[in-house]
Amino acid sequence: MDEWFPQALKLTTRIIEVGGIAIIVLGTLGASISVLWQVFQGRSGEDAFNHYRSNLGRAILLGLEFLVAADIINTVAIEPSLQSLFILGGIVLIRTFLSFSLEVEIEGRWPWERYKAHEKKEKIQPLSEHIP
Repeated sequence: MDEWFPQALKLTTRIIEVGGIAIIVLGTLGASISVLWQVFQGRSGEDAFNHYRSNLGRAILLGLEFLVAADIINTVAIEPSLQSLFILGGIVLIRTFLSFSLEVEIEGRWPWERYKAHEKKEKIQPLSEHIP
């Protein structure tokens, strides 16, 4: 392989990692500013807090996805060894658990319950849709 290719992969991995960190930091700042704005606009504290948790969780989830992508590139393309593969497996398991638990916190239900709720919404239609 050419000498520039591993260097380009390392640079790409670092850029993706910085992007993931930036998403988490900027998402945290954005969610914090948003919740303060909502409180000043008169929204109840509980609603603002729930909105804050939801926005913060989404930022963390997206940032974690970028960090996992960087780890995969690093393990598969840059340092392909059995030890790095086991480390990647552990990192992916931990981050997957974090992502799963954050999604449950944000949505307030298990991921497989999302489709059940969607089906119920389709079955129960408002009376105004049935009246000509």
